[in-house]
Amino acid sequence: MAILDSIIPFTGKLGNIISYRRNGKHCLRTMSETVRQTDNTRRAAKWFGAASRKGALIRSAITPEIDIQCDGYLVNRLNSYIVKAGRNNHAGLKNFRFNGYTGLDKHFAERPVFSKDGTLHIPAQRLEAFGNAKRMEVKLIASRIDFANRSVTGTDAVMINIDLEQPFQGADMSIDVPGKGTLLVVLQVRQFGDEGEVRNRKYTVADILTVVEDQQPEASLPKAHSHKELPGVPAKVTRKAGSTHNGQAVIQRE
Repeated sequence: MAILDSIIPFTGKLGNIISYRRNGKHCLRTMSETVRQTDNTRRAAKWFGAASRKGALIRSAITPEIDIQCDGYLVNRLNSYIVKAGRNNHAGLKNFRFNGYTGLDKHFAERPVFSKDGTLHIPAQRLEAFGNAKRMEVKLIASRIDFANRSVTGTDAVMINIDLEQPFQGADMSIDVPGKGTLLVVLQVRQFGDEGEVRNRKYTVADILTVVEDQQPEASLPKAHSHKELPGVPAKVTRKAGSTHNGQAVIQRE
């Protein structure tokens, strides 16, 4: 491995030379003349490619909605998290941190709970103010992703502000993202003082709080009829079009 010390560094392939970044440095390596792959390495490469595509889909759905600065290793961390979770284990995405330096436990001793009806409940508890913070901004982001068809079918976000100078008695937030696909629920937390946001990566959080799989209705078996019975007139089926919306954040004053 060689270190690239140039005025104009580059990343990518140039002939048989590959340039890449590692720990903040530009490195160089040459391509192997021959690549020998076993069945296991082919399967592993195929699965890592699928995980990378899934990670890109998640980032495209969530990162436009979050207001914190993600760390520089977000792509690699998310891909590794997906690989570790396993194939089609969307529930394994729970607790992923878009800011790798800290998580929700920094702010909440009692973890908020999201129910399937779209309600987030934050239990009453003591909230700590960091730095000169006087209020806490809590943003609930929900994005529905159809992983089978590689599409984001809907995203929405709501927000509340909590006065850190008063005892916190708990709060509820509601969000609704109809449509087909798996629902990723992200909770973002920031703190603000008189001069604006407390900008410290140790205090800004955006975690995947929970994952709600799309519940498909169970198919009912047809009712058996005797030879003497005549089948009834089939009922008319009405379809209600699912809507997706990108609502603007709302603020509930404490």
